[in-house]
Amino acid sequence: MIGINIKTLIPLFIFIGGGAAMSILYLGRLALKNPDCSWDRKNNPEPWNKLGPNDQYKLFTVNMDYSKLKKDRPDF
Repeated sequence: MIGINIKTLIPLFIFIGGGAAMSILYLGRLALKNPDCSWDRKNNPEPWNKLGPNDQYKLFTVNMDYSKLKKDRPDF
């Protein structure tokens, strides 16, 4: 690389590294917090059935207060 200064590549490495870190953190959050992902099939084979109506598992919701929701589904 003749004529390219290393200092000009520093922002590129910062943004690429930041994007990679954010994607890894998001995948980790999906693996640990999402009820669709079951890590313990022996003790909790269907974790989505144990969620209450006021449990928030979405990353971002607009104008939604989960504490005011009531149970409107049957128990299984």
